[in-house]
Amino acid sequence: MTRETRKRDAAATKAALLDAASELFAERGFDRTTVRDIAERAGANQALLFRYFGTKEQLFEEVVARNGQQQLAETSPEKLLGAALRSILDPSGTGQAHRAMATYLRSAASDSASTAIRRQISDEYAKTLATLTDAPDAELRADLVMAWVLGIGLVRGIATREPLASADPEHICRLVVEATKTLLERTE
Repeated sequence: MTRETRKRDAAATKAALLDAASELFAERGFDRTTVRDIAERAGANQALLFRYFGTKEQLFEEVVARNGQQQLAETSPEKLLGAALRSILDPSGTGQAHRAMATYLRSAASDSASTAIRRQISDEYAKTLATLTDAPDAELRADLVMAWVLGIGLVRGIATREPLASADPEHICRLVVEATKTLLERTE
């Protein structure tokens, strides 16, 4: 009987671990997700998870940063709010942005997780949004917008409260972006 050998592919294994961690953190939150569960879902062993990411906390940071950093890099500051809203309002509820929102909300109570979230994404989004006004309280204005966006994500995606839960994403986006121009004048 010949044992079939599997070709090693570090990039594919790392991506599988990130995908599995993203799914599990969104489903369970940081504290209730184990390294063993992540490795099992990815079809890898725990040693590889530690080799590629160091710790569960470092893996969590990478999961949180994954989509946010890409969106920040690919979107002009003026269009960032609309892009972030469209991602959160994904009608399928299965996309990366929906998972990122669920991860954020289900893991915020964990000290290490909330620090990672704040450091990896929230601070960068707020800093970028603050550039959209010349008001002396630009950082506060940006934080208010971020709080609203997170609230929308919570009410629509996690609590599924009507009428927000079933409202047209483009309609929501138009209303929010228009209202936000009071705080961030250069938002499109």
